[in-house]
Amino acid sequence: MKAVQTSSAPAAIGPYSQGFVSGNWVFTSGQIPISVGTGDVVGTTIEEQTEQVIKNLAAVLKAAGTSLAKVVKTTCFLADMNDFAAFNEIYGRHFTGKPARSTVAVKQLPKNALVEIEAIAEINNHHEV
Repeated sequence: MKAVQTSSAPAAIGPYSQGFVSGNWVFTSGQIPISVGTGDVVGTTIEEQTEQVIKNLAAVLKAAGTSLAKVVKTTCFLADMNDFAAFNEIYGRHFTGKPARSTVAVKQLPKNALVEIEAIAEINNHHEV
């Protein structure tokens, strides 16, 4: 097993890794809409924040040697289930392979984000991180 570390995605804001490679799989930590450059939340709408979360998630996956196209499962957290339709529209543009998914509403997310996504993806050729 090996931790994933990339400067192309926000650094962990606690005692955890951006992701972990085990065999031909990568398990990402939840990504929230943080800017790599500033550490601040990007956007005020669910659409803007979902785009940033997916950008961050894609960077972690790339560092692990895979991509959004190889994601087999996501877990999605929304601060407000009323944002589900708008979130789903952005999500569907990026996760065209339609991975398995769970989506739940939570009371609050770190930095008062509106959305967080974690993923499990396959790595075709084992990649040293």
